[in-house]
Amino acid sequence: MRLISSAFVEPDTFRAHAARLTRRTDADLFLSGLGRSGENTNLIGLNPCGELVVTEKTRRAEIKDFAFSGPGPCLGFLSYTYGLARQGISFAQKSPGKTSAFPLGHFKKYQALILYDQAAKKLDLYARTPKDALGVEKILASDPPDCDLRPPKAARAGFRQSLDRDGYVHAVKKTLEHIRDGHTYQLNLSIKFSLELQAPDAPDLFFHLLKHNPAPFYAWFKSGPYRIISTSPERFLRVSGGQVLSQPIKGTLAFGGRPDESLVARLTNSPKESAELSMIVDLIRNDISSNCEYGSVRVDGHKSTFVVDNLLHMYSNVRGRLKKESTCVDLLLDAFPGGSVTGCPKKRTLEIIEELEPHSRDVYCGGFFVIKDEKNMDSSVAIRTGHLDPGDGVFHFFAGSGIVIDSDPASEYAETMAKAEKFLRIQKP
Repeated sequence: MRLISSAFVEPDTFRAHAARLTRRTDADLFLSGLGRSGENTNLIGLNPCGELVVTEKTRRAEIKDFAFSGPGPCLGFLSYTYGLARQGISFAQKSPGKTSAFPLGHFKKYQALILYDQAAKKLDLYARTPKDALGVEKILASDPPDCDLRPPKAARAGFRQSLDRDGYVHAVKKTLEHIRDGHTYQLNLSIKFSLELQAPDAPDLFFHLLKHNPAPFYAWFKSGPYRIISTSPERFLRVSGGQVLSQPIKGTLAFGGRPDESLVARLTNSPKESAELSMIVDLIRNDISSNCEYGSVRVDGHKSTFVVDNLLHMYSNVRGRLKKESTCVDLLLDAFPGGSVTGCPKKRTLEIIEELEPHSRDVYCGGFFVIKDEKNMDSSVAIRTGHLDPGDGVFHFFAGSGIVIDSDPASEYAETMAKAEKFLRIQKP
């Protein structure tokens, strides 16, 4: 890929250009809102020139060959259900819509790319050839529209839940039985929400959320008939020059107004929330160790906090150094799906989740990835994520909570609903 042009643009102007590109071209977007410090990079892939749709038969070598071939980065996702297949766990497409089964994963290469650094306010346009950039340059040269887009309206009042309050409380109680019996010691339990929209293909929802509910890892991705919207605050794995970083989130506190020191202390001093995070940190350390140099895996910034979606979250930095013989794709596949959205021990917990949840998670709790080369990648955990199914005009989205031995079922349901709040507001006038 070659650099075609550069310009300095304001963040609002960039978002407006991105909205227009999404409507007029075949674009996939990996964008950052105001989130954790340093998350300033935005990437738009334009007009795919190569694609790999992942199935149960797709081998590791095929993913590596596709990701590392040709110029430019590889953008894509893996569904949570792909992780089940890798773990040898059977799964069913529960409660499907009218459209075909949701893909296990999808990776793309592009004719043109836009890279925008919102801290430096610098936009760079790359393309395989100058001709590949012509249509994009025309859009960027035109006056951008206002990007304060309104979300699409619900076609009817109300939404469906795969588990209502009583159903979720019952599932938490069953989880606690499994914990007491020694089958698991933390399990992430989720709910699937479904809302019929008047304009199921519109990207307005994505850009409205990006502006009003910013988070570090937004993604808009087209996969066949599906339109995926991810508004994740959580990094899964970053590999930069072989240096590995995972930032698992565990521990959540909803609040009104602004969080103060007493609220932070309440979260970080909570034995329950601290136990949740420590368990998952240990799991992540184990998950990355097989592809990291011996003795390089360490933890720092334990029980750090940040705010997103009116929620105070706790996280840690798990670091390592990638082995010379391992690639970022090896690391990714061996650690997938992320421990913070499964539980531990991972395989048995995944089996219990399949028993308790009456829905398929699809891309939710999977991950989105930008793969540059063998030693450079960034990825997010696909939480605060949903997809538009044009087959039935329904937007499906998900939320969940981590269950440990001292979890209170009613409180876990309240936390799950708080995480879904920004999507639930779509139905309100």
